[in-house]
Amino acid sequence: MKAQEFDAKFEAGEDITSELDFSKARRVNQESKRVNIDFPSWVVDGLDKQAKRLGISRQALVKVWIAEKLKEVH
Repeated sequence: MKAQEFDAKFEAGEDITSELDFSKARRVNQESKRVNIDFPSWVVDGLDKQAKRLGISRQALVKVWIAEKLKEVH
């Protein structure tokens, strides 16, 4: 399918998902990168307490808190 045909279908609101190759799709700035951080045990204990209270994992809590702080400073 040519780009003009694809654009026309999209603009007309037609379903174009069959024309897309999702195996190569990437979310911009969403790829994970592993980072190791050492915290004092009292910090880990506090994180675990808050994570348990919220019903989420420690990792999820750290990700959310860091993301929120980064949004604040930008």
